Amino acid sequence: MGFKCGIVGLPNVGKSTLFNALTKTASAQAANYPFCTIDPNTGDVAVPDERLARIATIASSKQILPTRISFVDIAGLVRGASKGEGLGNQFLANIREVDAIVHVLRCFEDDDITHVEGKIDPASDAQTIETELMLADLESLERRTDQMRKKATSKDKEAQSVLPVMETALSLLQNGEPVRTMLKDIASEDLTILQALNLLTSKPVLYVCNVAEADAANGNDFSKAVELMATEQGAGTVVISAAIEEEIAQLPDDEQPDYLEMNGLEESGLDRLIRAGYELLKLITYFTAGPKETRAWTVSVGTKAPQAAGVIHTDFERGFIRAQTIAYDDYISLGGENAAKEAGKARDEGKEYVVKDGDVMLFKFNT
Repeated sequence: MGFKCGIVGLPNVGKSTLFNALTKTASAQAANYPFCTIDPNTGDVAVPDERLARIATIASSKQILPTRISFVDIAGLVRGASKGEGLGNQFLANIREVDAIVHVLRCFEDDDITHVEGKIDPASDAQTIETELMLADLESLERRTDQMRKKATSKDKEAQSVLPVMETALSLLQNGEPVRTMLKDIASEDLTILQALNLLTSKPVLYVCNVAEADAANGNDFSKAVELMATEQGAGTVVISAAIEEEIAQLPDDEQPDYLEMNGLEESGLDRLIRAGYELLKLITYFTAGPKETRAWTVSVGTKAPQAAGVIHTDFERGFIRAQTIAYDDYISLGGENAAKEAGKARDEGKEYVVKDGDVMLFKFNT
């Protein structure tokens, strides 16, 4: 399983430039006017993980297959989007289809690039988008809650279990708070109900502060204000210069480290963005390794071994017997599967085993 992030923001904040850099394509048109992106562009990129190459070397694998992440470039939203302004309804529908929202905020000054609000204030820009998403959720949820109340009155059991979750979400929206506020203390069964509602403001948010090249390493006053706002909301933040990422995307791989160092950076914005996205969505990676290939697989924190096996193939989950499991550090330090077995570090785990990040796994199953 991978995950899909929707890149949103006001017009002219650098969304399409960032998308092009991240996916190393020019499929999204970047231009200095609103709504230059009319259809949502989707790009899949490999998730960089230095552990893959180390495992593959030890396993003498012929092929390395990283897990992948999808980015969706969604057109710029404006004030009034929830009422259809600026093609808003169409793009609100696109946001519903993603797992997380990557909210790009303009944290740079440039007189040659117009700002739709006429000023540079990223915290205010974030609130503009948040308000439109909340208004769209409010309209949708008010209608659905009325229908669910009628069903609950008639003793419909499903409605009686769903209604309290809907009413809690509705109360938050009516008080000007996003639905994801509920996620802090929500019970697992209620979380399942909430996710099924597919509300825009229930999705986790990662703020991307798009700064000038000179501020890429340390950020600036604008990005610091965003970081403070994100901390208060429990959201994530990443400081990126879309201009630098665009340059990196055009360079040969062997020239990229020098360019990063020249700009005071240790790694690309893509690496930092993906790591922040994994943390935001509570995702981890496990590996399978052999002579044919070393491959990375993505699962959620708390996933048990049979469900992790099911990511590879549903037959693996249905016929699960056990999983030979070697911790990444043991696999590397001991020199692979056979050495780990000899050292007693290759464990046979059953159906209740919770997969750990970095586990190197071999599943045994009945066909």
